Amino acid sequence: MLTDKQLDKYAELAISVGINLQKGQPVVLRTDVQNAFFAEIVAKKAYELGASNVYTVWSNERIERVRVDNTKQDVLCNIPAYDAQMYQYFVDQGAGFVSILSSDPDNFEGCNSDKLTKYLLSARRSRQALMSATMSNKNRWTIVSVPSQKWAKKIFPDLETSVAVDKLWEAIAHAVRLECDDPVKAGEEHIATMDRRAEYMTKRNFEYIQFKSANGTDLKVGLAEGHIWTSAGEKAQDGVVFTANLPTEEIFTAPHKYKVEGIVKNALPLVDNGAVIDNFSLTFKDGKVVDFTAEKGYDALKGILTTDEGSTRIGEIALIGKKSPIAESGLLYYQTLFDENASCHLALGAAYPTTVEGGNDMNEQQADKIGLNASVVHVDFMIGTKDLEIVGIGFDGSKEQLFVDGEWVI
Repeated sequence: MLTDKQLDKYAELAISVGINLQKGQPVVLRTDVQNAFFAEIVAKKAYELGASNVYTVWSNERIERVRVDNTKQDVLCNIPAYDAQMYQYFVDQGAGFVSILSSDPDNFEGCNSDKLTKYLLSARRSRQALMSATMSNKNRWTIVSVPSQKWAKKIFPDLETSVAVDKLWEAIAHAVRLECDDPVKAGEEHIATMDRRAEYMTKRNFEYIQFKSANGTDLKVGLAEGHIWTSAGEKAQDGVVFTANLPTEEIFTAPHKYKVEGIVKNALPLVDNGAVIDNFSLTFKDGKVVDFTAEKGYDALKGILTTDEGSTRIGEIALIGKKSPIAESGLLYYQTLFDENASCHLALGAAYPTTVEGGNDMNEQQADKIGLNASVVHVDFMIGTKDLEIVGIGFDGSKEQLFVDGEWVI
């Protein structure tokens, strides 16, 4: 367990660096009830730093599993109107959103995957206002994590539960630099380093990024017209810089939805709403998944790919070297927030409009023309093996080596 001082610094990191709270701004905490102790610390810190109000949206993943197992599908998928109205209200108030994760990776293991997929899709559609506001950076948002007993035991199965929880706290503290005397300053300096690399990549303006790995990955990804490489330090529509994920190690941009060719294989398991998907491959032609395999979680992967037209295409390409603190820990976290920051990754589904010039002002047709993907889902999956080679290809056919053996060379 972290000390009281470390927990206070963690909360400050979420509020000051995460959503970069401005005085008089409301805050929305989204968390499972098991995180109530940390939510209280975050709420107190938000008020100390000038929040006008702190709202809390509680959930309980164990009850969610009971609901999915025992509620008829048509009733389960009938999301009450007040859910959408609540999130629309928060968005309209200009709230900063802080999500506190601590999920059990196996929470939905063995449940009816088709029923779960349709329920989650209904919930996402109900919360479209929130998704649109965060994908476009209209509202500032961040995600932090707190260990749960089941999550900790999943990562450290051979340890006693209390020891496993303590070990996970240590790993989280290291990943977000809580060991530093001033974690906020350390986080800001880390983001500045990534900003410089993102600026270089944007200036180079590659037409394609090519991935090759000994595991069989051989993928050529076109980049959207007017693409912008973005790092952890994103800028909201109000001009205020914020950090969406804590921890964060990536720079990312928008691929061209119609210009992805080849095959890609996962480097780490994908955990999507409690379902573990592993040893899978995706084959792309003209930007679309035309074939897929999975040794584990086939139905869950199929559920993602059949969500809508956009879920068969990718909306994000993110680059991360193998020397990130999370990668060097050697741990598999079974949580995308951490695992995606240990490995280069792609995302099936929606693109971030902020990763192309003028993206927030484009209509659906304009966005499609430059290759920006649209979907109700955004599912990251990790492809960064230790031997991964990445090459940037210019519009004139010139090539520049970006990664050798899984690490940056620029």
